[in-house]
Amino acid sequence: MGHGHDHGHAGAGVAHRGRLVLVLAMSVAVLLVQAVVAMLTGSLALLADAGHMLSDVIGIVLALAAITVAQLGGRPGSRRTFGYQRTEVLAAGANGLVLLGVAAWVVWSAVRRLGDAPHIDAAPVLVAGAVGLTVNVIGLFLLRAGAEESLNVRGAYLELMGDALGSVAVLVSAGVVWATGWHAADPVASLLIAVFIVPRAASLLREVGEVLMESTPRDLDLDELRRHLLAMDGVADVHDLHVWTITSGMPVMSAHIVVEASITGLDESQAVLDRMRACLAEHFDVEHSTFQIESPGHTEPVGHLHH
Repeated sequence: MGHGHDHGHAGAGVAHRGRLVLVLAMSVAVLLVQAVVAMLTGSLALLADAGHMLSDVIGIVLALAAITVAQLGGRPGSRRTFGYQRTEVLAAGANGLVLLGVAAWVVWSAVRRLGDAPHIDAAPVLVAGAVGLTVNVIGLFLLRAGAEESLNVRGAYLELMGDALGSVAVLVSAGVVWATGWHAADPVASLLIAVFIVPRAASLLREVGEVLMESTPRDLDLDELRRHLLAMDGVADVHDLHVWTITSGMPVMSAHIVVEASITGLDESQAVLDRMRACLAEHFDVEHSTFQIESPGHTEPVGHLHH
C-alpha cells in the first residue's frame, strides 16, 4: 500500500480570511443603512436588497467560522481522519439555503404589492442603492482571487455579485419612481432581485451536493488521469479508480495499480509510486493519493473505472 498524504490542509479559504473580515465589516455597515432607509421610505426593493445583504453577512460569518473550525480542528483523529475539513462545505450549503429563503420571501412580498404599490421617497433610496453598489464592487475586487480557490469564498463572491445587480435594480427602480411617479417599479425591481438570487443559490447548492456525493471534480478529467497512470513505467493496469473532493482545493484519489511482471522488489514498487504521485501533483493538482499495488495475477478481473 502506497500513500501520498497531506492532512494538514485547513481549506483554501484560510489565506483569504483577512479580506473576508473586511468585506464582512463593510457589508454590515451597508445592511444597517439599507434597512433603516427601507423602513423610512417603504421601499421593498431596498428592503429586499438589505435582506440579500443580510444573507451575504450570514454567508461570510459561516465562511469565517468554517475556516476557523477547519484550521483549529483540522488535525486528523481516530474518529475524524480528515479532521473538520468538510465544515466549509456544510457552511456553504447552509448559505445556499439562506439565499433561497430570502428569494422566496421577496417574491411573496412583491406579488402582494404589485396590485397596490405604496408611495416611496425615491431620493434616499437612490443614495442607499449607490452606497450598496459601491461597497459590493469593492468586495468583489477583494474576493476575486479567493473565489477561484475556495468554495466558501466563491459563495461570498457570488452573493456580492448578485447583490451588486440588486443594487443596480434598486437604483433603476428609484430613478423610475423619481422621474415618472410609477411606484410599481419598486416591487418589480424586488422581483428582479429575487431572480438574481435563485440561480446563484442553486449553483452553490449544486456544487455542495457534488462534494457531499463525492463526485469527480469538474475540472478533472478522470479518463485523462487514468491514461497518465497507465503511461507510467512499470504500470500494467489501473482499476477501482476514484477521485473526489474533501473540501475546496483538496482533491483526493485512490486506485488499485497492477504492476508489470518485471517489478518484483519493494524498491522498484516504491519507485513506481513516487512517479505516480509526482505525476498527479504536477498535472492534476492531487496531493493526497492512496495506491494499492497488485501483482500481474490481478489483471484477470475486468478492470473498473469509477466516476
